Amino acid sequence: QVRLVESGGGLVQAGGSLRLSCAASGRTFSSYAMGWFRQAPGKEREFVAAISWSGGSTYYADSVKGRFTISRDNAKNTVYLQMNSLKPEDTAVYYCAAGSTIVVVTTTPYWGQGTQVTVSS
Repeated sequence: QVRLVESGGGLVQAGGSLRLSCAASGRTFSSYAMGWFRQAPGKEREFVAAISWSGGSTYYADSVKGRFTISRDNAKNTVYLQMNSLKPEDTAVYYCAAGSTIVVVTTTPYWGQGTQVTVSS
């Protein structure tokens, strides 16, 4: 099992940037695929981005492609989400997710507690 703690959320104006971090516990972090999801008020949680255990493969939702970048540092047990050109519709609670494969990340992952991102217009 892995424990995930997100940080880096906050309030930013439209067009601005934020970088989210997710610190994972455990010695097996480098074997996990990782992902980011978000949930806006009144909406279901949705996939944002995912990255393979090696960092060699990345996947993005169409809504964030070209604006967000997922990366990881296995030496620091941390995964990042760099968010640029933020829009008000990016406002949501962002959750970190971990799973043994990309498929598990998108279906039944371990979850962090979430961090709030608010983009003002």
